[in-house]
Amino acid sequence: MPNITVDHSADLEGRLDRPALAGAVHQACVDLVGARIPACKTRFRRAEETVVGDGAEEAYVVHIEIALLGGRTEEAKTALTESVLALLPGHIKEPEGVYLSVEVRDLETAYRSARG
Repeated sequence: MPNITVDHSADLEGRLDRPALAGAVHQACVDLVGARIPACKTRFRRAEETVVGDGAEEAYVVHIEIALLGGRTEEAKTALTESVLALLPGHIKEPEGVYLSVEVRDLETAYRSARG
């Protein structure tokens, strides 16, 4: 915890600085919701096709989902959402026109994790 997923358009593959973005999101989780760096886990998923609106124009999308154990205030989750949304363009080469979104949500109470 937190579990972070970054979904992005395949065409952004060479434009997205994955290690730096993960590090920045991890630090934001530490600063704003009390996470610990060793507990932060990020995975990147390439979306082969993304469509925005009627699909008439080519569109690039980056969506970050941050799943946290419960107990954080809505204010803290909102601050994290806004912080990550603000830092995201700095990790994309030529971010103009890229649709960006961030969602922070609580993990289900039945969530468990282990390290093998």
